[in-house]
Amino acid sequence: MNIPSSILTLIAGVAMTLISLWYGQNHGLMPTAASSDAGDVDELFNFMMTIATGLFLLVEGVLVYSVIKFRRKKGDTTDGPPLEGNVPLEIVWTAIPTVIVFILSIYSFEIYNRMGGLDPMTAGDPGPQMAHSHNGAALVALDTNRQNIALGLGVSPDSNQDVNPLEIKVNGIQYAWVFTYPETGVISGEIHVPVNRPVALNMTAGDVIHAFWLPEFRIKQDVIPGRETNLVFTPNKVGQYPVVCAELCGAYHGGMKTQLYVESEEDYQKWIQENTFAMKDNSSESVAMSPVDSEAKFLAPYANDLGVDAAALAQLKP
Repeated sequence: MNIPSSILTLIAGVAMTLISLWYGQNHGLMPTAASSDAGDVDELFNFMMTIATGLFLLVEGVLVYSVIKFRRKKGDTTDGPPLEGNVPLEIVWTAIPTVIVFILSIYSFEIYNRMGGLDPMTAGDPGPQMAHSHNGAALVALDTNRQNIALGLGVSPDSNQDVNPLEIKVNGIQYAWVFTYPETGVISGEIHVPVNRPVALNMTAGDVIHAFWLPEFRIKQDVIPGRETNLVFTPNKVGQYPVVCAELCGAYHGGMKTQLYVESEEDYQKWIQENTFAMKDNSSESVAMSPVDSEAKFLAPYANDLGVDAAALAQLKP
């Protein structure tokens, strides 16, 4: 029984569509989603995977079909037909990618804006550093002398008036992250945050450009010497997650890792209290330790393992 080519094409198209839709939602390529914004990013990625799978099946399917259908027959030594092009076909395969790119651009722009990437607020700091706000979004503000720009990403914590954001200062140096909690004075090499509470990171670098990357939170932000960048996120799943430097920052860049712990409010307060008491005990045993000395003392064991000399540690600034 001969099945019309139009029916076969329809069946193949339906099969490719169903396979693409299934794989786009079940690829398993993304890590655990642990923040309120991760779902939006995953939706965009799933949409892109659906399109990519469909295009892959279409292109490879046509290639396999052509190899089988138009293969040279045994004993055939003639030349193939002198085809010079197909203008309608060329228009179609140019227009389709153009439309896809246009759709993805609009969709990704919407996701970026939804995450706070284009949330303008007034920033009036006339100082030498770039103006900034607690909301971590990309900000633009004008003062009487010049334009100040704050760099960062994140939904403004002001959108949730019932919960005050947890502010943490982040210092990136070769090759470690140092986290300071201004409210308590705790300084740590790992970051602890309570679940379901906005976290505002105010980040600087002491030497070269680093990048603060939280794969499970779907966010990444450059950390720049002499400027402050911001990152705001809301963790929504208790667990332990890696913090990675995603910017080549030197010979031991691969070792610039630490952990972020999302805890219940009770466990977080317990950790704060334990580390507050520990810092008080340390300060009572030494002479008024400065922030620079504190960070250098904390990093000393890691510096020895990584081969960092004292001059590099001396670059730390309070």
